[in-house]
Amino acid sequence: MGIGPSTKETSLHHFRDPLLDVVSSDEDVDLMGIVLVGTPEDNVGKLLVGTRAAVIAESMRADGVICSTDGWGNSDVDFCNMVEQVGKRGMPVTGLHFSGECAKFVVLNEYLEGIIDICKGDGSESANVGENAVNAQEARRALVHLKVKMKQAEAAGKSWSK
Repeated sequence: MGIGPSTKETSLHHFRDPLLDVVSSDEDVDLMGIVLVGTPEDNVGKLLVGTRAAVIAESMRADGVICSTDGWGNSDVDFCNMVEQVGKRGMPVTGLHFSGECAKFVVLNEYLEGIIDICKGDGSESANVGENAVNAQEARRALVHLKVKMKQAEAAGKSWSK
């Protein structure tokens, strides 16, 4: 959760993950949990883990989900499938992704609108510690985006809490 596309984050970044800090300290939302999903090598496994993560969120009756990925390219299959599976189950979803120079996912679906690019440099991964990871500003943007989607779902009568 919240990690960037490289291993250039410090352990302190993981213990003080900006996304977790922002979501857990917000009075308007109730952080229900964190689901960590691996990145299988084959497509069957990739589709399975994303679907299972969405089923977990659905079974918890989550009003919204923020997905975050630690890579791009091959990891996009897992990430995009998870976002799609969450969206298909009627839950508002947004996410954080290092798009960088490619600025596109390798697979697409209708639920990827509003995914926030965490690339801060010229479009490619930098060699600076922590620079390729989520920061508090990006985490707040993701949370605001999710809140808007949750309000829209509630107004349309699609909220679990009703």
